[in-house]
Amino acid sequence: MSKKIAVLVTDLFEDVEYTDPAKAFEEEGHTLTKIDVKTGEVTGKQGETTLTIDKAIADVKPEDFDALFLPGGFSPDILRADDQVIAFTKSFMDEGKPVMAICHGPQLLINAETLKGRDVTGFKSIAIDLKNAGANFHDKEVVVCGNQLVTSRTPDDMEAFVRESVNVLK
Repeated sequence: MSKKIAVLVTDLFEDVEYTDPAKAFEEEGHTLTKIDVKTGEVTGKQGETTLTIDKAIADVKPEDFDALFLPGGFSPDILRADDQVIAFTKSFMDEGKPVMAICHGPQLLINAETLKGRDVTGFKSIAIDLKNAGANFHDKEVVVCGNQLVTSRTPDDMEAFVRESVNVLK
């Protein structure tokens, strides 16, 4: 069954952390909506990918989507300064909807205060932040918590991240 996936993304996202999962999700029949604070174009950290933002955060509601995808790079750190983005993120976790976050993507989950007692991984530089948020940090290529939350560390873990994300979306 195809899912509507919200993607929170802004400038300086890690290119491959968006492009590889997005391609896999679309191949599975899912629809992605790219959401930022405002519409326009955003460019990846490597400068290889430019995305057109489909919707501004003020124009979407969590109930319009089945799942949430959080690519890494500097994008999550920039986005977590916006209260609407945090509230949007929090609702997916509170509702038990699938959430897929790679690398620095879990920074949005830290600010949404939704990681207490959850098993997660993320980029090495945010491990202490994840622990301080109450998460059980695991230095593994992919961690699936409660058949809801999928996290990975880096682009090197992409194959496992995509595989487990696709499984959770089924």
